[in-house]
Amino acid sequence: MLSHSLDHGVLVITVHEDPGVGGRATLVEKISDLVQAYRPAPVVIVLDEPAARGSVVSAVLRVHRLCGGLGTLLSVATHSAPTRRALEADAGTGGTRMVVHARVDTAVSAAFAAAA
Repeated sequence: MLSHSLDHGVLVITVHEDPGVGGRATLVEKISDLVQAYRPAPVVIVLDEPAARGSVVSAVLRVHRLCGGLGTLLSVATHSAPTRRALEADAGTGGTRMVVHARVDTAVSAAFAAAA
């Protein structure tokens, strides 16, 4: 369902597939555990094409709220323009802004620069 790595001190979590509505809570839990384990590293969540769906968007928004509470920078990278628009529209409701990118390398570079 997901994998993770560190890239220049940035936690990069890649969601490979949509777990569906039934798996959303498990996805949020797994991502939250990684965010807390690697804290205070900034986080980039990468949504592979099969994962750029509604239940994953909802999970990312939940993680965004968690990161806001922890003071952790969260960015998202996805090639899907509709998914980027949905994330940008709904992420503005929290206290911390979530940055959404079309490219993974841009997201990681920006997160690294912001954390420095």
